[in-house]
Amino acid sequence: MADGGEYSPEALVDLEAMVRDGLGRWGLGAGSTITLLNVSENATYRLDDPADGRRLVLRVHRIGYRDEPQIRSELAWIEALRADHVVETPAPIAARDGSFVQRLVSPGGRPDRFAVAFDFVTGREPDQASDLVGWFRKLGRITAQMHEHSRRWQRPAGFVRDVWDFETMLGDKPHWGPWRAGLGLDDAGRAHLGRAVDLIGRRLERFGKTPARYGLIHADPRLANLMVDGDRLSVIDFDDCGFSWFVYDFASAVSFFEHDPIVPSLMDAWVEGYRTVAPLSQEEAEELPVFVMLRRILLVAWVASHAETPTAQEMGTAYTDGALTMAEDLLARYG
Repeated sequence: MADGGEYSPEALVDLEAMVRDGLGRWGLGAGSTITLLNVSENATYRLDDPADGRRLVLRVHRIGYRDEPQIRSELAWIEALRADHVVETPAPIAARDGSFVQRLVSPGGRPDRFAVAFDFVTGREPDQASDLVGWFRKLGRITAQMHEHSRRWQRPAGFVRDVWDFETMLGDKPHWGPWRAGLGLDDAGRAHLGRAVDLIGRRLERFGKTPARYGLIHADPRLANLMVDGDRLSVIDFDDCGFSWFVYDFASAVSFFEHDPIVPSLMDAWVEGYRTVAPLSQEEAEELPVFVMLRRILLVAWVASHAETPTAQEMGTAYTDGALTMAEDLLARYG
């Protein structure tokens, strides 16, 4: 693409045109309002039809990140979670042709994009200045409910989702690019972070992948993917759901503020809530800081490989610097 970015201003103009051309697929009128909510891995829009008051959220997928079987597998788990009343999460909305996954065509000659519509839910992202400890206690309970469902759910034929393990996060097959490309990393920084990566790899191998510890998880319940409304906590955006360690869900929940002094209190609250639903051994609880560091280094790679997104631009090199400090603490504690 000549304008040099998947989410450049020119690309976003083209994306909005794609969305407007596709409104009729979900029965929305041409006069509907299109509001860009977020650009991260994907582009997310709110669609409001003034003619009948309908409101939908449309997720337009990053090019090449997910194929159709992966998206359909994600939606299958969402529908199962909803049917079994495990978690409050928005319902996928089928298009007029009965399909949940639509392919939007670019008027500007760019690649087609997959798109999925969801019911609009009210609420807001939890505020870091509010009662995060209380919300994390509730999140721990909800996460345990999802994990219990994951363990017993009979996945449909053709179900396929990514694996989030050491190799695909920090190893030789990284989904989000090599951590060594982190913004601002010099040779000394790479060597320092590499010692933490080696430590994490050894501990994960010892921790193991038994069915009690490893399975299908949300994998990205960070604050931006939580919605609070009154005392209700909803979990949204299962786009990264896949196979990983169950406790990795906590590490994902503190994404982008893993260094904050509140994190140990959130960890305790999450564990407390989790144990009201499912067992969590002391060994698993004590390994949580390792998974938090795993996630932090993974996100260092994400920031570098998604530099066009607002989140990555906000994090910048300071996020890498913080990871180096966290690595020093991890090595002192476990090394």
